[in-house]
Amino acid sequence: MSQLNPKQTTLKAPVTLKGVGLHTGAAVTLTFHPAPENHGYKFRRIDLPGEPIIEADCDLVTDTSRGTTLEKNGASVSTVEHVLAALVGLEIDNAIMDVSGPEMPIMDGSSRPFVDALLATGTVELDAEREYFEIPYNIHYTDEANQVEIIAMPVNEYRLTVMVDYNSPVLGSQHAAITHLSEFKESIAPCRTFCFLHELEYLLANNLIKGGDLNNAIVVVDRTVSQDELDRLAQVFNKPSVEVRKEGILNNLDLRFQNEPARHKLLDMIGDLALAGMPIKGQIMAARPGHASNVAFAKKIKQVIKKELRRKQEGPPTYDPNAKPLYSTADIIKMLPHKHPFLLVDKIVSKDNKTIVAIKNITYDQPFFAGHFPGDPIMPGVLQLEAMAQAGGVLILSTVPDPENYGTYFLKIDNAKFKDKVVPGDTLVMKMELVEPIRRGICIMRGRAFVGDKLVSEAEMMAQIIKISG
Repeated sequence: MSQLNPKQTTLKAPVTLKGVGLHTGAAVTLTFHPAPENHGYKFRRIDLPGEPIIEADCDLVTDTSRGTTLEKNGASVSTVEHVLAALVGLEIDNAIMDVSGPEMPIMDGSSRPFVDALLATGTVELDAEREYFEIPYNIHYTDEANQVEIIAMPVNEYRLTVMVDYNSPVLGSQHAAITHLSEFKESIAPCRTFCFLHELEYLLANNLIKGGDLNNAIVVVDRTVSQDELDRLAQVFNKPSVEVRKEGILNNLDLRFQNEPARHKLLDMIGDLALAGMPIKGQIMAARPGHASNVAFAKKIKQVIKKELRRKQEGPPTYDPNAKPLYSTADIIKMLPHKHPFLLVDKIVSKDNKTIVAIKNITYDQPFFAGHFPGDPIMPGVLQLEAMAQAGGVLILSTVPDPENYGTYFLKIDNAKFKDKVVPGDTLVMKMELVEPIRRGICIMRGRAFVGDKLVSEAEMMAQIIKISG
């Protein structure tokens, strides 16, 4: 997880687009709304009773056959990938999308209409930092049946490379890549979906693309087509005529890029990987990806995210002794009522709304060593708890504008455990985490103290801050 992150963003104001669903053919209105920090992406079916909300979560994917469909408690929304790609590509972290039907509007088959609308309304920064998931090690995915291979590797950017090969003399092998999300708007967003003529005929025969009109897809023709077939397509799509160009595509539209199909596959992948739930830093390389493999890979990334978060929560905090502390000893003395020899926190190295990391350097001249096993000096366990409580006191006192006018008092200690000795020369690294929001000055915290990678003590504590009367 990155330490120097930009702020999260959302939209300045709502913005609305209207279109039709590719497969349903139904008119649909989509409105992007601003959302608060840490909200993420959510869809709201405003046409259904109760206006149910569906999170952009890979665990809610129910279908990937003709786009990506999410469903929760019987409410579904499909073809979400182009919308999500636009949000990710513009690095918008929080939005709620009101949709008046079961499918996103297909627009021109790309993300560009969504990007244009989002740029028109603009974005604003929020107070919370953007938290990235930094790929910690190589993550592999293979689907041998479909010859799909995907790998994510550690890199301090979001880089993607996609290769497609459909054994088609028309498309051949294509690849597309971006090295930074800033390239998305111009290089990837305009790229439209594509299909082969035989797929189009199947979809038409099964009444599956009621919203298709030859303006929202590149149609690849990889076989000889009779004039009768072309005339029938022209009639179906209400065109004066349809013909096959020498490049092997229908004359419904011009390619925006020579490798537009590969670029669209990269667009789809960006949208589908948004379902992992966090912005990603890493290099992803994919051969022959599709919605099914993208979602499977998103689930794999989400599993690693959970694993790394557990490791981060349970393991020792990161401590760089060369880094400037957030609060020095002088700062802590001004905040806490404790003074020498009972001040047991030397510095604060990190803090957010829920956690704080504090340091206590254990030296032989600590006054308690004179009488606590002087021949085998050990820091008393109760003082380890006191040191953690003082760190927690800094956390809760930092929530008031005048901490010097407040006192902190223990109310309860539960589940205290001492797992290893703390001796002179050790550096005690303490992490305190709020278990619940602070209410009426009362806070419940979980504290853990480490020496190196070893957990030496832990406890659950309840404390209260009370304003000291004049």
